[in-house]
Amino acid sequence: MTMLDNIHKPLPMSPNDSNVYTYGDIGPHNVVIACLPSGQYGTISAAVVANNMHWSFPFIQIRLMVGIGGGVPGDGREVDIRLGDIVVSNPVATSPGVVKYDFGKTMHNGKFERTGSLSKPPPSLLAAVSRLRTEHEIQPSRIPSILADMEHRYPSITQYFYSYVDYDRLFKAHI
Repeated sequence: MTMLDNIHKPLPMSPNDSNVYTYGDIGPHNVVIACLPSGQYGTISAAVVANNMHWSFPFIQIRLMVGIGGGVPGDGREVDIRLGDIVVSNPVATSPGVVKYDFGKTMHNGKFERTGSLSKPPPSLLAAVSRLRTEHEIQPSRIPSILADMEHRYPSITQYFYSYVDYDRLFKAHI
């Protein structure tokens, strides 16, 4: 919620909707944020929140599910993905970008075989990711100034900032 440029007043909701929302904007875009109920995780809880959101906001054009990954398999490169990292999936060739853990099986040789896939994001969202990637490659990152602005507006938020590699423990996977 600290990423919002402005926070808006609550709007009327459908009586069928039990979600709690934060309203605001990022740039020219109006944003509605819903969180899973405390202590409730997983795909069923996420589906309930998404379904409830549809009752109150049937005309939302793009819905993003943002959360933590349950696991990130290695791809043979020496790249560590650590707690707190932001990972944006991107479909490539035959890979949908996100593989749901129950849409595959581990074979006797230890390889993961995908048995299904989620739908790819809409082309407009994939184009936005491409544009963002290009901007990130040719211009200095705006992340430091965004974080500085967040720290200025919400001083207590710094407790959630990256704690540097000295304090970060990476555990070896036991597969």
